[in-house]
Amino acid sequence: MNNTIYLRRANKLIIESNEGKQQLPKTHLATALKNIEALGYTFSDELMQAMRQPSKEQFEATYHQLVADLRVMVGAHVKYQPMYAGFPMQVMQADEAELYLNAIIHYLTNLTVVCPDQQSLERMPLLEKTDLKVIGLGNKQAFQTLIRQIIEAKGSISETDKADIDTVLEYADPEEVDALLPGEIPFKENVGFVVASLLKHEKANIDRIGPYFKTASDVLRLAVAWSDGDVSLAAASPFRKFKRRERRLLLGLLEQCGSITEDMLRYKDRWIRLGEILHPSEYKLRYPRCEEAFDILRNNKPYSTFNGSVELAFQYRNVWSLIDLLSQRAGEFARRLDHLLRMTEDEAYVLLAFGEVLEQVSTPVLLQVRQHFARRNEPQDLRIFFPKGNVAKAYAVPNELPEIDEATCQDVVQLCEQALVERFAALAPLGKTYVDPQLHDYLVPFSQRSVSKALHTIVRGSRVPMAEGDTIRFFNWWKEGDVDGKSTGRVDIDLSAVMYDKDWNYVEHISYTNLRSSNYKAVHSGDIVTAPNGASEFIDLHIPSIVAHGGRYVVATLLSFTSHPYCDLPECFVGWMMRKKPGSGEIFEPSTVANKIDITADTQIAIPVIMDLVERTVIWTDLALTSHPDYYNNVEGNQKGMVLMGKALTNLRKPDLHDLFMLHAKARGELVDTMDQADTIYSVDEGVTPYDIEQIMAEYLA
Repeated sequence: MNNTIYLRRANKLIIESNEGKQQLPKTHLATALKNIEALGYTFSDELMQAMRQPSKEQFEATYHQLVADLRVMVGAHVKYQPMYAGFPMQVMQADEAELYLNAIIHYLTNLTVVCPDQQSLERMPLLEKTDLKVIGLGNKQAFQTLIRQIIEAKGSISETDKADIDTVLEYADPEEVDALLPGEIPFKENVGFVVASLLKHEKANIDRIGPYFKTASDVLRLAVAWSDGDVSLAAASPFRKFKRRERRLLLGLLEQCGSITEDMLRYKDRWIRLGEILHPSEYKLRYPRCEEAFDILRNNKPYSTFNGSVELAFQYRNVWSLIDLLSQRAGEFARRLDHLLRMTEDEAYVLLAFGEVLEQVSTPVLLQVRQHFARRNEPQDLRIFFPKGNVAKAYAVPNELPEIDEATCQDVVQLCEQALVERFAALAPLGKTYVDPQLHDYLVPFSQRSVSKALHTIVRGSRVPMAEGDTIRFFNWWKEGDVDGKSTGRVDIDLSAVMYDKDWNYVEHISYTNLRSSNYKAVHSGDIVTAPNGASEFIDLHIPSIVAHGGRYVVATLLSFTSHPYCDLPECFVGWMMRKKPGSGEIFEPSTVANKIDITADTQIAIPVIMDLVERTVIWTDLALTSHPDYYNNVEGNQKGMVLMGKALTNLRKPDLHDLFMLHAKARGELVDTMDQADTIYSVDEGVTPYDIEQIMAEYLA
């Protein structure tokens, strides 16, 4: 089980040593290597040597599990049978009348369309070479460090992260649990989830978990996580019935926290519902502070709060009161700084007060404030927000912020940068340090809460170079059936691609309503409308012909025509391949898969990526549209939403990894020009990379 997680997260395997015994024959290793090449992978030299150490039985067990895991990772564990089995040539060569009649027949009978000469149809073998991904040799200690880094991340973690942590904790030996748990869990959502997992698997004790709880909201998150709810608290979740010992645990943790009443008032209704289950009055002698707080909430007794005082001061534009109040809570001061500077002419006093509390502001917030003010007055049509919650949604609104004096903005940038450099200087020295300029295209991972499970995961808004090839082949696969004992009924998921020019003017779309373009080489494999055994659709896009026609951006979309939320399906994923000669090889060739993303959001419209064909980059979006379509749930009904998201994501202004690592290099390293001079490397492919999200969130946002 650990190897499945280790492989997916780090491309590494742990191999049990069997030293002193005869090595496995080379033919076994050679056969294994040849077979995984078809999936786009190979072994490192270290792993090759280690794989010859186990017994034949151990080797076979490891190999079979490896192949099964790789097939799931690239999407090769299912059967692909599009409507047009001879895709792409069959669609490209058919006339319009034939395509129309075939569609009518298919919708009436749901039969796959067969070529007239289907029996003799043979595809040429895949002739193009692909860059194989190297699986390395890992070890138990490094794997535990990886899991611990996820737990001590300085931001929210994804559902995949949580599932991995839960699995590792479940199977960990008692002595291994302490090696997995950090002394502090900085991000409070992670406290709730991790402790709930420990409690579920009976691996928690008060000495182990008690120090993690500092506020009433920490305890509320534990109750929510223990009830399988939304630990971000973005949406209200029902609580399960807690046993008496569980109620005592929750009340005991709450009693030890600081000022609990004000914190509980932030989520008043939820605490009242939780109180109905905890029965604090039964324990009023043991936990008197809890009883007092619940009494204030239930009976609406007057209680002055910090947030109420801040809002009142903003309402009356009382700058001096705001400075005094916000200085008590540095993080809130940082978040309100822009608003405060806009409403006063005494910017110098505001900045002086802010500078005095900077050391109390978290690194992620400082980085975001620095970036915000560095580009504060640059022209921008839209502002984009990613609201807290488990669904990957985004909101874009017109940018109507008035300008702030540029000198003031630069003062804020310098204050933040100075505080960050001083903070990073206290960490271990880096020595000679190389920072790859390409890291400007990769954003800092602050929040992974709504991130989808993918073959390669990066931060939303990052830009990844396309692999070689002149054709992009999108693919999706879904299945209808029973979920939690309830049938989904018929499920129709539609794969579409919409092309726009450099100014985001619509050019054309490829979907079930338009199987091929009359202007350039683009073709759809046909519309599958039900999937009892799984179904798939494909789209081929020829990059040079689209660019020559004036196209630049391609928005890949997945639309639930039957209005099923993706989270209610047994399985649904989307991905893309890069092909040099799309006529060679099978329709689905695992070794050419650039990425595969599991779609599990509670929405009906997904935008996994945007392609910039001119710059040949993939803009990672992993988003869901929040607005309802104008009519049917198809690509024509969602034009406005896609253009809005496209414009917002291609002009996103967020801190990037180059700036983050340069700050670390300035604070505790010596910059060098080339990798071979460096002790520490930050780049796209070597050293610490954008895909080392766990390490970045745990160690570089400290």
